[in-house]
Amino acid sequence: MKKIEAIIKPFKMDDIREALAEIDINGMTVSEVKGFGRQKGHTELYRGAEYMVDFLPKVKIELVVKDEDVERCIEAIMSTAQTGKIGDGKIFVTPVERVIRIRTGEEDDEAV
Repeated sequence: MKKIEAIIKPFKMDDIREALAEIDINGMTVSEVKGFGRQKGHTELYRGAEYMVDFLPKVKIELVVKDEDVERCIEAIMSTAQTGKIGDGKIFVTPVERVIRIRTGEEDDEAV
């Protein structure tokens, strides 16, 4: 099993959820986060004063999927989230050693 974490632009969230549902991936955790990468934030004007906004709003999606579903998930996220502009985000894939469903005690693939 693998954990996929995707940091994306907030307005892409619904489209990505739909793209993942189309390939039968339904369980996910979504968090509103802030961060920056190469774009290093941006400048805004507030009451006539210019100030730097270092952290931009992003959405973090976390999925734990079977090994055979990883590439399909990555492709669905990439094709949906990619605008070609700076700040599209990142995808991280890490191994998961063990998963336990608290309610039933099921483990690993059955718990996902």
